[in-house]
Amino acid sequence: MTTFTDSLLRLRSSFLSGRSQPMDFRVNQLNALIRLLEENEVALLRVLYKDLHKCKFEAMIAEVDFVKNEAIYTLNNIRSWMEPEIVEKTFVTRMDQCFIQKEPFGLVLIIAAWSHPIQLLLMPLIGAIAAGNCVVLKPSEVTVQTAALLNKLIPKYLDKECFAVFTGGPIETRKLLQFKFDFIFYTGNNMVGKLIMKAAAEHLTPVTLEMGGKNPCYVDQSFSPESTAQRLAWGCFFNAGQCCTSPDYVLCSREVQEQLVPAIGQCLERFYGKDPRESPDYGRIGSDEHFEELQQMVNSGRVVIGGQSDKQDRYIAPTVLVDVQESDPVMQKEIFGPILPILNINSMEEAIAFINKRPKPLAIYVYATNSKVVNEMLQKTSSGGFCSNDNLMQMILNTLPFGGVGYSGIGAYHGKFSFDTFSHKRACVLKSGGMEKLHSSRYPPYNEQKLSWLLWATQVRKRDCSCRLL
Repeated sequence: MTTFTDSLLRLRSSFLSGRSQPMDFRVNQLNALIRLLEENEVALLRVLYKDLHKCKFEAMIAEVDFVKNEAIYTLNNIRSWMEPEIVEKTFVTRMDQCFIQKEPFGLVLIIAAWSHPIQLLLMPLIGAIAAGNCVVLKPSEVTVQTAALLNKLIPKYLDKECFAVFTGGPIETRKLLQFKFDFIFYTGNNMVGKLIMKAAAEHLTPVTLEMGGKNPCYVDQSFSPESTAQRLAWGCFFNAGQCCTSPDYVLCSREVQEQLVPAIGQCLERFYGKDPRESPDYGRIGSDEHFEELQQMVNSGRVVIGGQSDKQDRYIAPTVLVDVQESDPVMQKEIFGPILPILNINSMEEAIAFINKRPKPLAIYVYATNSKVVNEMLQKTSSGGFCSNDNLMQMILNTLPFGGVGYSGIGAYHGKFSFDTFSHKRACVLKSGGMEKLHSSRYPPYNEQKLSWLLWATQVRKRDCSCRLL
């Protein structure tokens, strides 16, 4: 039986041989990944439904087609991304070639979360392939059916000498983390993220940590009731709320709440019918353990919409809570489920203060028709991403970086940001062996004339940096 050690040695040997680095190889593997998605679409949709009751619509736009579009975008741009990046030079280096060479790190470990088990495993893989790495993939053990299918399919489509899949739970993950990798990419919660970072520190391995957090949503007095209710309800209950960028709680005045709650209730009935459990478009909770955590959170505040649940089916109805206090269980950790608590504040300034005293979130949302409110919220807060008058949309554009800050994450990916994440940027200066007289001024014995000349030759000149802010 092949062991972790044998597989990792094989992959590292492949990388050192240069197998994964030519552009043709990278392109072939990306095309193979696209074929995997296209030729197995039905099977992938089936396992996503079995694991999460994920409907075809959500599975296609957030998993299968989302990943395929990322791979195609990468293929369209990989040649330019791989090219050396020419940099500015001083007088001293004018005759030299000065550039940044993009190099793969080597053997990379990607650990995925269960909420979007295809997207969160294969999206970073695209960047790792494009950058020329060999990769170990660890899908989540929570989504059993999806993990088993990916474990079967990936070796059929990708080069087995450069890519391997290891399944299993926390025990297997801990074993993997004992080995030295050249880069680790993890998606999940910040509690496990700390353990990943601690294990990586033993080998001084760089990491990207894609974590979540409590994403606040401020609804201003100037909000548009109909569009806000629809967009907010969609973002909160997409994938049964199991999305790291979902709005986690709403901050608004009581007056706004009185308009917002019935509007959300009407939206939910339009979306999922009178009984969401019967809707083919509404998902289920990923695990029994997480179901129990969410059940405890529902006891916070007062339920005004939903609240029904079925443990056997891992079903929790779309739920809205009011009269929620900061000390309630639902406010102590990321919800990651179909529960939306509303906390009352009296002003935008109070909302900003509330957000800023908590760890920086993965996303901040604001609903307001007043552009001054949007701009002030943007300028006076910090988060991984920001979106006004909508939610989730900041993560679908692959020309924007996706990632957190502080407790919500380290590093970013999507599009070129994925390629950059999995690439070492090597500083390169290529000099000729001649013109030694030109270099003699830097050699001892030193004198004032040599110093004056070198200071002039290496001086960075000021430019007019005045600019008009948007």
